[in-house]
Amino acid sequence: MQFVLIDQGFHWSDAQFLLVGAVHTLMVSILAGAIGTIGGIMLGWLRHASSGVRIVTAPYVDITRSVPLIIQLILVNSALSMSGTGFSTFWLSIIVLSSSMTVVTSEVVRGALSTVPYAYIRAARSLGIGYFQTLVHISAPLAFRTGLSAWIGLLLGLTRDTALVSVVGYVEFMKSAQILISRTNETLPLLLGVGLFYFVICYPVSRYSAHLQKGLAS
Repeated sequence: MQFVLIDQGFHWSDAQFLLVGAVHTLMVSILAGAIGTIGGIMLGWLRHASSGVRIVTAPYVDITRSVPLIIQLILVNSALSMSGTGFSTFWLSIIVLSSSMTVVTSEVVRGALSTVPYAYIRAARSLGIGYFQTLVHISAPLAFRTGLSAWIGLLLGLTRDTALVSVVGYVEFMKSAQILISRTNETLPLLLGVGLFYFVICYPVSRYSAHLQKGLAS
């Protein structure tokens, strides 16, 4: 009896497999980040403007902030499976990640709006400037300067958290690398590649954020 050894080395087709995983990671990061940021701005403004909204939304905000993201992914996946809802793993990942991003962004927005000196708002009101004009021209620009750094940190954290969506079966970059590691046993090169990938994405954003903040402060 002859045994045929299967070539378990790294092939060029594996590079394409990693590229697809990288695209998946970027798609989830961009879409969940955009949805979460828009939703977070709206929710944060409403929670700052109305104590009633703050009370009603408090359970959702507290639970989402307290429960680890990986558990949220598993619970939502289980709930959708039991309900028979036909969500793809991509959209399931978007729902959970954008929900988390919405909540943490809302807290940044609410906190940033709370730092706007009330004297500025009162002065605008005394000049006959309406609420929304005051919000757009005074409160929002000042809050943007205060909350920008924290929001960038949330965005970078979201990009790294995309590695967790593999628990629901979505094959993003980290999952692609894990599959290849199990086949090729090339652990160190692949993990170094994963680390480099996230560094290439996150570092320029971080540096641009620092440059932007310096420009706003001057």
